[in-house]
Amino acid sequence: MSGPGPSAYDLVIRGERVCTTAGVQPREVAIIAGVIEAVVPLGQDLTSDTVIDLAADEVLLPGLVDTHVHVNEPGRAEWEGFDTATRAAARGGVTTLIDMPLNSVPATVDVAALAEKVAATQGKRHVDVGFWGGAVPGNTGGLRALHDAGVFGFKCFLLHSGVEEFAPLDPEELEQDLRELATFDALMIVHAEDSRAIDRAPHAEGDQYERFLRSRPRGAENLAIAEVIERARWTGARVHILHLSSSDALPMIASARREGVQVTAETCPHYLTLSAEDIPAGNTAFKCCPPIREASNRDLLWRGLQDGVIDCIVTDHSPCTPDLKGLDTGDFGTAWGGIASLQVSLPVVWTEARARGITLEQVVEWMAATPAALAGLRTKGAIAVGYAADLSIFAPDESFVVRAEELEHRNPITPYDQRTLSGVVRRTFLAGAEIDFDRPAGALLWRGKA
Repeated sequence: MSGPGPSAYDLVIRGERVCTTAGVQPREVAIIAGVIEAVVPLGQDLTSDTVIDLAADEVLLPGLVDTHVHVNEPGRAEWEGFDTATRAAARGGVTTLIDMPLNSVPATVDVAALAEKVAATQGKRHVDVGFWGGAVPGNTGGLRALHDAGVFGFKCFLLHSGVEEFAPLDPEELEQDLRELATFDALMIVHAEDSRAIDRAPHAEGDQYERFLRSRPRGAENLAIAEVIERARWTGARVHILHLSSSDALPMIASARREGVQVTAETCPHYLTLSAEDIPAGNTAFKCCPPIREASNRDLLWRGLQDGVIDCIVTDHSPCTPDLKGLDTGDFGTAWGGIASLQVSLPVVWTEARARGITLEQVVEWMAATPAALAGLRTKGAIAVGYAADLSIFAPDESFVVRAEELEHRNPITPYDQRTLSGVVRRTFLAGAEIDFDRPAGALLWRGKA
């Protein structure tokens, strides 16, 4: 079945391996006006003036959706900014990101701050960008206005966030906000570590990672997650556990779901691929909160993904400047906690997944379709008719060595520096057009409209 003429479609991509909702299949994908118009078996000879034939070693993937990115602009653009972050995303096959309400200044805790954030993106979006709002003490009454302005939900901390302008909620404030969010079915996403448990843990200082790990015990995460679950149970609100690192919490989450609590969870590439035992002394590029834990814990997180208790994999891309990262001192106690990985998240996860016998289509489900569903992005995260033509051409068997100084994000710091990974993103398309880094064409995304 061919189209009516040489310009039937704006673009046709065809090949033996196309990652569809039915798995990796030989398919032809046709695009009109940035939207997937047809997905048919290979050999139908759909026509277009522009046809791309995949090489034998390439797979066509949907653009990844990363719902946990700290862009930091305005206010801390020396840490990261929209130009550099979205360039890194595009190079890594991520075509949609949702920006966290901190560490920008002002934090996105009211409509005026959201307007400043939007203005900061102008002329700098190489991929599509949406925004989370922030829930902090005293802004309960303004949450509905932010929701109506189009944020995808609200982030809160249950302990100090690391920046003074984004204060944490105590459990009673959390419940108050959850009751408010339940009235308009908004999502609360939670950094769940208990401040009381961390206050009583050993202090982190020096270049030994084991000391830092003891300062952020699993118990702090477990206690906070239990608190979030119970407050969600009492209020009927939807909650999402951010960057789960403690496998101890998996049975709690699974049990709560069986009982009808609306709770979801994510984890991150670093928790799935790195281990505490292998972190070199003084290498603060590995510091994040919650921390990277032991190899045995990592294995259980993979099991949590495969069992469906953990819903998705997102980066928590949270970079900073070299001085704040403490590269010169190697002190885990004073270094900023955050992993920079946006550009390499797919090959990082794929390298580990394939070693565990996990398929590429399953990885894509965790990194595209499920985060899109979490945010309510109805046309993102899949190669299917009616979806946005956000795509990447990926060579899963090609290997490369990560070189931090060659990555697009602003500061050349990542724990994956010098690591050999499998999987190269060769081309990325946004709304049916190959991304042109000289002409940023990413759209703004708003809740309920994408």
